[in-house]
Amino acid sequence: MSKRFSCLAFLAVVTIPLSLAAQAPSLAIQVDHPTAKVSPMLYGLMTEEINFSYDGGLYAELVRDRTIGEGWRALTHWTVVARGNSVVSVSADEKAGPSAAVPRSLKVSVTAATETAPAGVQNDGYWGIPVRPQTEYSGIFYAKTDSAGLPVTASLVNDATGATAASATVSGLSGDWKMYTFKLKTGEVAVTANNHLLLTVPRPATVWFGLVSLFPPTYHNRSEGNRIDLMEKLAAMHPKFLRLPGGNYLEGDHISERFEWKKTIGWWIDRPTHPSPWHYRSSDGMGLLEFLEWCEDLKIEPVLAVYAGYSMMQEHVEPGPALEPYIQDALDEIEYATGDAATKWGAERVKNGHVAAFPLHYVEIGNEDWFDKSGSYDGRYAQYYKAIKGRYPNLQLIATAPIKSMKPDVLDEHFYMSSEQSFSDANHYDKTDRGGPKIFVGEWATREGEPTPNLEAALGDAAWMTGMERNSDIIIMASYAPLFVNVNPGGMQWETDLIGYDALASYGSPSYWAQVLFAKYLGTEVVASTLSDAGPRVYASVTRDENKRKLFVKVVNASSDAKPLNITLDGATKVTREATFITLSGKSPNATNSITNPKAVEPVERKISIAGPRFTQSFAPYSINVLEVSY
Repeated sequence: MSKRFSCLAFLAVVTIPLSLAAQAPSLAIQVDHPTAKVSPMLYGLMTEEINFSYDGGLYAELVRDRTIGEGWRALTHWTVVARGNSVVSVSADEKAGPSAAVPRSLKVSVTAATETAPAGVQNDGYWGIPVRPQTEYSGIFYAKTDSAGLPVTASLVNDATGATAASATVSGLSGDWKMYTFKLKTGEVAVTANNHLLLTVPRPATVWFGLVSLFPPTYHNRSEGNRIDLMEKLAAMHPKFLRLPGGNYLEGDHISERFEWKKTIGWWIDRPTHPSPWHYRSSDGMGLLEFLEWCEDLKIEPVLAVYAGYSMMQEHVEPGPALEPYIQDALDEIEYATGDAATKWGAERVKNGHVAAFPLHYVEIGNEDWFDKSGSYDGRYAQYYKAIKGRYPNLQLIATAPIKSMKPDVLDEHFYMSSEQSFSDANHYDKTDRGGPKIFVGEWATREGEPTPNLEAALGDAAWMTGMERNSDIIIMASYAPLFVNVNPGGMQWETDLIGYDALASYGSPSYWAQVLFAKYLGTEVVASTLSDAGPRVYASVTRDENKRKLFVKVVNASSDAKPLNITLDGATKVTREATFITLSGKSPNATNSITNPKAVEPVERKISIAGPRFTQSFAPYSINVLEVSY
C-alpha cells in the first residue's frame, strides 16, 4: 500500500478539537453492542472468460491460438517467416492433428531453406509476448514431419529490431506425433512486450505443429500456472472465495457451447477448446482443476457453479428425465472436486495430479436464470436440489433466480449500477427479511469509466459496500464483476472492469483499491452505529474484532466538500490515542488509473492522534476512508 504524502492526504487526517466543531454531523458508535456477525466469507472473487480474462490474461500462456481452430481466422496469429532466399507457406490441415480432441494442425511447408536462411512460422501472442532479462521460459510443441531427424529452432525475437532474446533447438522430429520440450533463457535484454515466438527449420521439409505453448515463470511456480502480477493483486484483495467458472461462460450461448468440465481436465491435447459467449475461442487451459488450484494458491474456497440446463440464446432443458444427464454431470463434478481416490471422479483428479480433495461448501445451480423465458428454473432448481442434497446434504445450494416451490439455501442477486444508483440504494438490504434465504451478491459493480472504473465509481462501490457490511448477517458473500480486462484494442467486451493489464503490466483501478480496503479492514462483528446530519453522499459502516480489540470505522464522503464528523465510541473501556487512518481520494470524481498512469489514485496511510472515545475527524472530498482504532 502506498504511503506517499500529499496536501489532500494532509487535509484528510487533520483532527479538529471537539470544542471547535460542536455543530458537526456525528457518527455515534456503540462499541460494546454488536448487532450481527460478519460473514467470514463476505468478500470474494467472481471470474469468467470475458475481456480476455483467462487466455491473454490470468492464465499465463503466451502463445495465442496454441491449437488451430476452425474457420478462416484460424491462422490469424500464425504467419510465415522466410529468411534470405528461403521459401515457406502455411495452412491449416483439417485432417492431421495430434489427438481426437485436437484434430487440426498447422502445416508448414518449406521448399527452400538453409542453416543461414531458415524458414518457418511465428506467433504474435496476445498483443505481443513479454520478455524480461534473466528469465527462463518453458515451451512445448507437438509435431511431426516428413523429414526424419528434422531440427526445429524456437526463438523469442524482438518485433522492431529482429534481435533474438533467447533460442533453443529441438532435434529428432519424426513422422509420428510427439511432444517436444524446450527452455528459452534470456540474458541482459530490455523489458518489452514487442516480441514474437519463432519456429524455424534449416532445410526443406513439411512439418505439422499440433499444439505450441510457451510459459513464463508463474505464481508459486505452478506448472503451466497463472500470471504473477495478477495473482499478487488478487491476493492483496484478501478474498475468501472464488465463484467459478463464471457467469455467461458457464452457460454458453447454446447448450453445446456450455462449460463442459469433463472436456477441460487432463492434458491439453485431450481438451477440444470451445467458443466463449464473448466471441472468441477459449483454449480451456483454464479448466476445472486449474480453477480449483487457483483457489488453493490463494488459500480460498471455490464457489462451484454447475450448468443447470439453460443457455443464453433461450435454449433450455425441461425438468424431468431430460435433465437427469446434466444433474449427473454436476454430481460427477462435485465428486471430482471433493472425492477421494476410492471414488470414480476423485480418482480421476488424482490421475490429473492433485491427490488432496478441495474444500467445498457452496454450489450454485446455473447462472442468471431469471433470463430464461420458459419459466423452467423453479423445476430445474428443485430437481438439482433434491439430487445434490441426497448425496451431499451439507452443501449449501445457491439459486440464481427467485423460486416459489421451495426456499433455497442462498439466493444470488446481481446489480450493475450507475454511481447515483449505488448512492441512492446503499441501504438496499437494511430492511431485508432475516428469515432467509441468505443472499449472495454474486455480481455487482458501479459502472463509471472505461476500461476500468474511475473514482466516482469507486465511491459508489464503497457506499454500496457499507450497506453490505451493515447487513452481513444476511449478505454472506459478495463479489465484484467483471474482475479483469485486457486494455489492448479489441481486448474489452464489457467496460468498467476491476483490474486492467496488457502483456507486460497491470494496475488496479480506484474500485480495486476500494475492494482492498474493505476486505483488509474488516472485523468479525457489526456494531451499532448511527450516522446523523452528514448530508447526502456520506456513508458509514463499523465492525469490530473483539479478539484483536480493533475497531474499523469506514466513512465514504462522495461529496465535493470536506466532512467533519463528531465520532463517539460509547462502551469502549480503553481507547488507544494513536489510530491508523487510510484514505483513498482524488481531486476529481473523474480521477482514475490506467496502464500508463497506474498509481494516480491509491490509498494513503497515516498515523493520527485522537482525543479518546470522543473526537472529531474530517474526511476529504471524494474520499473512501478507514479509521482503525484499538480499544
